[in-house]
Amino acid sequence: MMNDIAHLGHVEMLTDRFEESLDFFINVYGLTESGRDENSAYLRAWDDYEFHTLKLTRSDNTGIGHAAYRASSQEALLRRVAAIEAMGCGIGWTDGDMGHGPAYQFHDPDGHVFEIYWETRKYVPPKEERPALKNIAQRYHGRGVAPRRIDHFNLLAKDVSVIREFLPKALGSRVTEQIVLDDGTVGGCWFTVNNKTYDLAYTQDHSGSSGRFHHVTYAVDQREDVLRAADIFLEAGVYIETGPHKHAVQGTFFLYVWEPAGNRVEVANAGARLILAPDWEPVTWTQSDRAKGQAWGLKTIESFHTHGTPPVPAREHE
Repeated sequence: MMNDIAHLGHVEMLTDRFEESLDFFINVYGLTESGRDENSAYLRAWDDYEFHTLKLTRSDNTGIGHAAYRASSQEALLRRVAAIEAMGCGIGWTDGDMGHGPAYQFHDPDGHVFEIYWETRKYVPPKEERPALKNIAQRYHGRGVAPRRIDHFNLLAKDVSVIREFLPKALGSRVTEQIVLDDGTVGGCWFTVNNKTYDLAYTQDHSGSSGRFHHVTYAVDQREDVLRAADIFLEAGVYIETGPHKHAVQGTFFLYVWEPAGNRVEVANAGARLILAPDWEPVTWTQSDRAKGQAWGLKTIESFHTHGTPPVPAREHE
């Protein structure tokens, strides 16, 4: 059912270089730590109203732990649970974590773990983080890149066409844009649970592996902030993979870097596009469309198709 899911809540990222990754996300990327437990730090952008939007977890590996969505009500949560259990992909209930109450977990056909929750812990800024205006979640601190909010995340999958059928049934997501190659293969698919153009993208994993992570993205207010971020990353010695530039698909002005453990992170000006039409038809990009590169002709670099976390042996790319 549409509207059972309100919005993307958070992404759990795994890192085998916890202290270095945490330093990056706080001092270079510019998130704020709102809590910590034995294995995880809970991080947020300055205008995220949830307690956390990135859960950074100490691990022996990298990639994604889980992705979480908030339901629009307790009743909506139970409707989604019933639908997911009928699909046979449920995992079960957890007690939640520092930022929210009970959550129901399930897996997608590629093995990624998702959870849905209703009871949440709204962020209450301490005195030093209180904003001058009460309609902002936290003061603008200007530390590092200082993105405003979480925007979306991207997962890799062996068969994106299966995901295209799965997510509307599991979350009530709509497809807004997609890439369909000449042989009919779905190369990528962009989904939304609300009126944003997308909160989740899936792209084809060419390694033959399952359950891998491509990137998480936080949004800034304007393109100039993305250019400023590039200089900040340059001075901090962060590996800049590609950008700044503009995507053709979805029109996002982007910059991709790798955090110290190798997980890909994006800074983006996502623009003001909204999907308000109830009968929106997905925009389909062809193989010849994508061969033209990004919006202004920049060719997509090879690592964008091959690098994901956790890494796989090089032979699996051949």
